[in-house]
Amino acid sequence: MLLSYLRKRLRLTGTKYGCGGGGCGACTVMISTYEPASKKIRHYSANACLLPICSLYGAAVTTVEGVGSTKTRVHPVQVRVQYHCERLAKCHGSQCGFCTPGMVMSIYTLLRNHPEPTSEQMIAALAGNLCRCTGYRPILDACKTFCKESICCQRKTNEKCCLDQEDDLFDKEEKVSTRLFSTDEFQPLDPTQELIFPPELMRMAENQPKRTLSFHGERMTWISPVSLDELLDLKASYPKAPLLVGNTSVGPEMKFRGVFHPIVIAPARIPDLNVVKCLDDGLTLGAACSLSVVKDILTNAVVEFPEEKTKVFSAVLQQLRTLAGEQIRNMASLGGNIVSRKSTSDLNPILAASNCMLNLASRGRKRQIPLRDIFADGVGNNTITPEEILVSVHIPYSRKGEYVSAFRQAPRRENALPVTNAGMRVLFEEGTDTIKDLSIFYGGAVSTTVCAKQTCRTLIGRHWNKQMLDEACRLVLKEIALPGSDSGEKVDYKKTLIVSFFYRFFLEVSQSLKTMDPCHYPGIPMEYRSVLQDFKTKMPQSIQIYQDIEPSQSPQDPVGRPVMHQSGIKHATGEAVYVDDLPSVDGELFLAVVTSSRAHAKIVSIDTSEALKGPGVFDIITAHDVPATNEFYYSDDPEIIFARNKVICVGQIVCAVVADSDDHAKQAAAKVKIEYEVLEPVILTIAEAIQHNSFFEPKRKLEQGNVDRAFETVDNIIEGEIHIGGQEHFYIETQSVLVVPKGEDKEMDVYVSTQHPAIIQEMVAASLGVPANRIMCHVKRVGGAFGGKLLKAGLLASVAAVAANKTSRAVRLILSRGDDMLITGGRHPFIGKYKVGFMKDGRIRAVDAKYYINGGCTPDESVLVAEVSLLKMDNAYKIPNLRCRAYACKTNLPSNTAFRGFGFPQSALVTETWITGVADKVGLSPEKIREINMYKENEQTHFKQKLDPQNLIRCWNECMEKSAYYSRKTAVNEFNKQNYWKKKGIAIVPMKFPFGLGTRYLSQAAALVHIYTDGSVLLTHGGIEMGQGIHTKMIQVASRELNIPMSCIHFCETSTTTVPNACASVGSAGTDVNGMAVKDACQTLMKRLQPIINKNPKGTWNDWIKEAFEQSVSLSATGYFRGYNENMDWEKGEGQPFTYFLYGAACSEVEINCLTGDHKNIRTDIVMDIGCSINPAVDIGQIEGAFVQGIGLYTMEELKYSPEGVLYTRGPDQYKIPAVCDIPEQFSVSLLSSSQNPYAIYASKGIGEAGLFLGCSVFFALRDAVTRVRNERGLKKTFALNSPLTAEQIRASCTDDFTEMMANNESASPLLGPHL
Repeated sequence: MLLSYLRKRLRLTGTKYGCGGGGCGACTVMISTYEPASKKIRHYSANACLLPICSLYGAAVTTVEGVGSTKTRVHPVQVRVQYHCERLAKCHGSQCGFCTPGMVMSIYTLLRNHPEPTSEQMIAALAGNLCRCTGYRPILDACKTFCKESICCQRKTNEKCCLDQEDDLFDKEEKVSTRLFSTDEFQPLDPTQELIFPPELMRMAENQPKRTLSFHGERMTWISPVSLDELLDLKASYPKAPLLVGNTSVGPEMKFRGVFHPIVIAPARIPDLNVVKCLDDGLTLGAACSLSVVKDILTNAVVEFPEEKTKVFSAVLQQLRTLAGEQIRNMASLGGNIVSRKSTSDLNPILAASNCMLNLASRGRKRQIPLRDIFADGVGNNTITPEEILVSVHIPYSRKGEYVSAFRQAPRRENALPVTNAGMRVLFEEGTDTIKDLSIFYGGAVSTTVCAKQTCRTLIGRHWNKQMLDEACRLVLKEIALPGSDSGEKVDYKKTLIVSFFYRFFLEVSQSLKTMDPCHYPGIPMEYRSVLQDFKTKMPQSIQIYQDIEPSQSPQDPVGRPVMHQSGIKHATGEAVYVDDLPSVDGELFLAVVTSSRAHAKIVSIDTSEALKGPGVFDIITAHDVPATNEFYYSDDPEIIFARNKVICVGQIVCAVVADSDDHAKQAAAKVKIEYEVLEPVILTIAEAIQHNSFFEPKRKLEQGNVDRAFETVDNIIEGEIHIGGQEHFYIETQSVLVVPKGEDKEMDVYVSTQHPAIIQEMVAASLGVPANRIMCHVKRVGGAFGGKLLKAGLLASVAAVAANKTSRAVRLILSRGDDMLITGGRHPFIGKYKVGFMKDGRIRAVDAKYYINGGCTPDESVLVAEVSLLKMDNAYKIPNLRCRAYACKTNLPSNTAFRGFGFPQSALVTETWITGVADKVGLSPEKIREINMYKENEQTHFKQKLDPQNLIRCWNECMEKSAYYSRKTAVNEFNKQNYWKKKGIAIVPMKFPFGLGTRYLSQAAALVHIYTDGSVLLTHGGIEMGQGIHTKMIQVASRELNIPMSCIHFCETSTTTVPNACASVGSAGTDVNGMAVKDACQTLMKRLQPIINKNPKGTWNDWIKEAFEQSVSLSATGYFRGYNENMDWEKGEGQPFTYFLYGAACSEVEINCLTGDHKNIRTDIVMDIGCSINPAVDIGQIEGAFVQGIGLYTMEELKYSPEGVLYTRGPDQYKIPAVCDIPEQFSVSLLSSSQNPYAIYASKGIGEAGLFLGCSVFFALRDAVTRVRNERGLKKTFALNSPLTAEQIRASCTDDFTEMMANNESASPLLGPHL
């Protein structure tokens, strides 16, 4: 593939590996091709991980390195440093930076084709790129600076745009700022300075006759013919060889499913397969045309032809807009999409329903068949013979009286495979509503596209009315039989969608009939019409508000200013180096792990004989090769490097293969045969753990007041439970380690992507049986972590170190995305059970709660997570009588671990759930119940720690005001009265987030500062840069303390050789503790320099340093911070586990589609108290990024397992994190002004985690919308919503006649009610 060629052969490491399946966009490059006939150059973005190099003959490839670099800034003449890179960095559009080169290449390609793009084009260009850190807002801000139209609401209220009205929102006394960057600094875009298409490739295309290309690899042969006849001969000779154009289907099958093809035929260069013809009855498009080309052709046709003729084209375009991302559409072919006959194809149902024809050819034979024939019997009775080729596809014009529509519902609106899709077409007898012809096709329902033939036949001759609709729904449900699915897909949801789609088609056609003849056809009621419009992604409007620095602050002092991330430009140019970007070491070996396929079993035997015969295989490493510690006992149960006699989860590492290449190692790993004997019990769920009494000790409990007596005196009691699913970290850089033996004294350099170098050093040393001083652990930067690169990174580093020790070679271990998701675990799934007693006026008097968390197979941090969930469960509320218990369940799943928020996002969601339950019961709004029970004055928490909630109340009130909550709530009510199938919801949620790690030693920190004789400063500390901007902030701290510009200070790497025994960068504490240590070191140095400065006050920094050196003053100092004095006595249930509290509030508004369960995030306003921000740009980025991660946790990210404990969701194809289409259309973040924090550096607060919980404001806005649906439909019964609140759950909760059909078994067929 192009990706490995770029990275390993050419050493161009700017293009990143993120998933290997074209799902994340980290490997985006620009491909340019020249067409001699039209003399046109075509630029398009593509995923390098799916691009075979053989397919690029004659093409030019531009990687991020070709766009610009910091090296080209040396002289103004060379300032071609890319505006793309520059703007993305200056708009704070990168945090960890791993996804940034891919983002840059997507934007760059768009600008090469459209120097002044529209905002729609920009949004579409980024749909195929994922970012886990930023929440996308700053990336889109950078994009807006290139767009030609103003991204303004166009709504003028009192002559002002909505974004200019912030003056009205704030107290005039405060000095606030709303700009995180200045557009004046940007270099203008100059298209004349771009790289030209290589002239030699142009000459080659024009002068060289096309010839057949053959490439022979180690295992396979690639043949690229130039004529149709030659292709037909090849296909006759090799009938089983796949035809490969974009490699978006064959590629993932070979990579992830082990399918092997010794011969591949690539027909993309054959003119007949790229034909575009406009005929009398429609368009004929070559089978090798990419989906992007098809989209462009159909878009032009819709503009060119009358609407009556283009209904099929419009319906196909409807699907193409959201099908995959731009990169995939640029590569995937129309023919491939049809012939692969996948049930997830969004195009096949609509093409089949529209009577498209396929032009086929084989040796000596050409024929035309209807596309629908290849799906004739519903399981894909393929009428294309093995030697036949699909040459072109004929898409007909629509006719008068014909209506065509396409529908889809997916886990994410864009770049996601559908749950179910449909194509529908009806033709009426002329001038009537009598059905002459009807086609209904569904995808996603069974193994391929399926036709409701019987239904269509039965309905011919019927009138288009309610009776027909009722019969159609019954018939279609009976005909489309869905098999029960074991991959976690809910059959009921698919069935509901099947009838909901038909109903939506019924509404569309009814409305069209009315438009055609208003006298005869009533159309549909006004309140139904909004459902005919799908949700569209728009360029978000955003505003960020923070307090400006004091006018008296020195212009050189960077603290409090929105300083760009120190590595921002390097992120954007691809020059930032991550572990796998390090150059290969001589003799380096690649490691692939072999994991358990059983959840609980005895290992009977391991047969490595076949694997050892594989090409390039060097050795196989097992538990027997570990020189010392294989099991680490941090508590009663061990963390294990290699499974020895038994396995305790699917995905546990049993052994590892080392070989001369990544491919060889993986091929050999697949050949290792392990024989198991299944052990009982296999415990996968919390319920099973409770049944088998399987828990990690200790179980924890907190109690205050007299709970039992309080329950006797309350007016009302509610009981309930909520299930909260787990969450995958999905850092874009997978777990990565490079171990290099030094060759003497058993020394080793370990380069690793981790949050905790000291634990890596400790575990590697213990596994090898050497002192820690022989293991040098280095971390330059980490491509995202979120809690997932702690203990697991230590175990993986130990695997690589044991292999390096055995082979005496350098060993590189880079987990594939699938293995990373399988092995590493994530956020703990959680069940909260509660009993709440309250008075009629809404005052909560008593709570009894139990929390169960799924810890997985080893303890990891599970007990600690359970403790934190208890300590933080009160969120913002005073609960006078409280009893809560937490249990960490021991199960046979991969061990779950730390994740941003650490138990708080789960336990606080339980709390907010019973708050809304109380509101429902007493008939007050949730925000009133929140206000009544909120901490009001200086009080104590349930563990007796003092608390001043003044800033909590300020955040709440400001959020109420800035979001205009009450006026918008009225507008939401109004909207809901006027719309039946779409509803809006709004919610506002407060937050108290305690900061602290519970014990003093966990928050100690050290720093080392060197001043060199030229005046430059080298700074290092124990913190890890993983996107949160810690190094940038530390340089800001050193700049203030030493009173020198930031440009004089350099940070090299975090290493155990410079700062020993550093604590992990976790719990939002990195800046707090390391900042104190850096300040201490700088103050020590300034103390030494003070006498010299006093003697020569007018001297320069360099003068003073030179003088200090000549006076033998030490210019190196360590700084140290002992940590916060925190403690917790669990026996007494009291303590001071936290040092201070952060506060916040978020208001979110959403709109749901009751027919599909889809939703759109309309607006979010966040107010956060984070003390005095050291860097508002970085801090606001952290809040937004955490918030969007919270949207993922609470509304879309769903892990699915088989009944045997095998994880199904192993990559971005199956597991959906938020994308550009998921962020609120209006997004405002305000930092609370005039807030001080006496406990932390420069009165700041640790900000990394708190914002994630605020994502639940979207969860409760969705709950509000669903509640309004149910109230309108007279459904008074209380209902429970679990997290994530996916489209499936929303649809099931919006009970109507269609969901009732499922509940009552479709054969009962209730007549569709009066509201149809």
